[in-house]
Amino acid sequence: MTYAGVTAIFNPATDLAFNTTYTATITTGARDLAGNPLANNHVWSFTTGAAPDTLAPTVTLTVPINGATGVAIGNNLSATFSEAMDPLTLTNLSFSLASGGTAVAGSVTYAGVTAIFNPATDLAFNTTYTATITTGARDLAGNPLASNHVWSFTTGAAPDTTAPTVTLTVPINGATGVAIGNNLSATFSEAMDPLTLTNLSFSLASGGTAVAGSVTYAGVTAIFNPATDLAFNTTYTATVTTAATDLAGNPLASNHVWSFTTGAAPDTLAPTVTLTAPLNGASGLAIGNNITATFSEAMDPLSITNLTFTLSDGVNPVAGAVTYSGVLAVFNPLVDLAASTTYTATVTTAATDLAGNPLASNHVWSFTTGVAADTTPPTVTSTVPIDLATGVAISSNITATFSEAMDPLTLTTLTFTLKEGVNPVAGAVTYIGNTANFNPTLDLAPNTLYTATITTGATDLGGNPLASDYIWEFTTVAALPLGPPPVILGLAENFAGLSKAAITDVPASIIIGDLGVSPISGAAIGVSCAEVTGNIYAVDAAGPLPCTIIDPVMLTTAVSNLETAYTDAAGRPAGVGPNLNLGSGTVAGQTLAPGTYTWGSNVTITTDLTLNGGPNDTWLFQITGTLDISPNMQVLLTGGALPKNIFWQVSDAVTLGTGSHFEGNILAQTNIAMNTGSSINGRLLAQTAVSLDHSTVIIPAP
Repeated sequence: MTYAGVTAIFNPATDLAFNTTYTATITTGARDLAGNPLANNHVWSFTTGAAPDTLAPTVTLTVPINGATGVAIGNNLSATFSEAMDPLTLTNLSFSLASGGTAVAGSVTYAGVTAIFNPATDLAFNTTYTATITTGARDLAGNPLASNHVWSFTTGAAPDTTAPTVTLTVPINGATGVAIGNNLSATFSEAMDPLTLTNLSFSLASGGTAVAGSVTYAGVTAIFNPATDLAFNTTYTATVTTAATDLAGNPLASNHVWSFTTGAAPDTLAPTVTLTAPLNGASGLAIGNNITATFSEAMDPLSITNLTFTLSDGVNPVAGAVTYSGVLAVFNPLVDLAASTTYTATVTTAATDLAGNPLASNHVWSFTTGVAADTTPPTVTSTVPIDLATGVAISSNITATFSEAMDPLTLTTLTFTLKEGVNPVAGAVTYIGNTANFNPTLDLAPNTLYTATITTGATDLGGNPLASDYIWEFTTVAALPLGPPPVILGLAENFAGLSKAAITDVPASIIIGDLGVSPISGAAIGVSCAEVTGNIYAVDAAGPLPCTIIDPVMLTTAVSNLETAYTDAAGRPAGVGPNLNLGSGTVAGQTLAPGTYTWGSNVTITTDLTLNGGPNDTWLFQITGTLDISPNMQVLLTGGALPKNIFWQVSDAVTLGTGSHFEGNILAQTNIAMNTGSSINGRLLAQTAVSLDHSTVIIPAP
């Protein structure tokens, strides 16, 4: 305690504690020089300050969040911090937005604990943007962020102005035999506004009279449920009007109208025989022929027997066996018929259809056999596809047309076969007229050679077989390529390495293909002529001698094509589902099918990566950050995949690790570095520099 003048000072022996309330007291023991004490004790309190702030602030929330899609183009961006920040440190320098390396103009404001970036103009549709808050942003104590906070998002597609369409109806337009208890449905090309799908916009009528019913909607399908069963054998018209709109409010371009007819009332009609072979009154029939009857509808097989299908010569019954398939009954005499004899065939009223309806009366017909037996073998007169045909649709049936009527029972999957190599193709065989049809169970494989065979087991109605097996071949159409459309490289396609800044080398490297730099001088090419199997192009005479070709006009075009190709690849629609941010940027031991793969981060290939696809399939890899392949790791191609169809769009640096092997075209916005002993089947297309170190670069075949 010290005193001077009229002031007393209390000096604590040690610093006071942080964030603590203290009470000071001067008692009545204190007196003035006349000995007068204070009237009473003087008491006051105070609280010490908090401990100094040394914690780095963090970004706790961003709008939009990282990886967000469908973001409105007019939205502002915001970042919420863990504590109050120094407003003077939150500017366009510390809070920025970019797309594909191009900065977005805008203004930054700060209030509370939230900074807002307001773009000067609306963002572009369907575009990926990257927002960054740098360590230049500090809290009120001057503490910076521990590291830059970076996040990405993608704006939504342009507004939907496309009118929806009806892509499928049940029943289909013109359908017949529709069950009277069925509901109707209409499937749309996109999701619809459920509130616009009602009895007013989805209706059913017959002859101008509306049908009562209820309408429901789920997924992309609207269902009309009639209040009661429809009438038999009646044509109805269904209508979906332009009052039905999609979720964007777009109506159908016009009313969608279709009609169908309900099935007949329960079957009470008697079946009939519609065709016989031979015909009634026919003459000259081969004595070895079978007798057939074709019905107007499917029959009860148990009612088609030797008792209901008979044959006689007018006096004596003919012994034989009766079979039935489809709508065809066949009477096969046990022995050849007599020559020059009239026979009478009868199908009696004991033959019934599946509803139990008998023939209205016996069906009787007669014919006369010829003077001699048919001994001429049948032949195949035409096939579809023809022999050695190419480009055959994979959904095709295979048909063979014969020179005469054949015994239907001899045309089966045993006598009419289809093979791919030695592997039989499953299918069903039918016969009508003089033509047999092989219908494969599944679609055929694309770009595949097939062999069709009709064996000598196939016979005509006289029992004569083909003289020899009939064999023909055809090839199906090639499969459509998988993956996105290839990136068009233009003149950049002619280069194994193309750079705007430099191509350096720790010799000796092996380059098979052309090299070029532009707009920088040819002096920036550090590769010798002996290392290049191809040409070296420069804008001036400063390149390696004697192999440098001076062609500034071509190089300017090639570099422009490189930049256009990069922008095209970066602007393609991003990968979706498992193709978006695969492995969070760590790609290890995976096999990838053709398609587009997108990362909003750096990507590292830590173990071998396999790309499996055909020679026409494509891959596009969109990488926001850097791309690295670890030492001695490989990108492998299987299934016929080709490096010319693989495109790596990288917005930062690319590094191929020591001893690694890579496949495809690298389009880098900055530099590409090939470490010692690395190799690539592809192209090095860099917008800054390319560096080699005892490396091998082989340009892909066209």
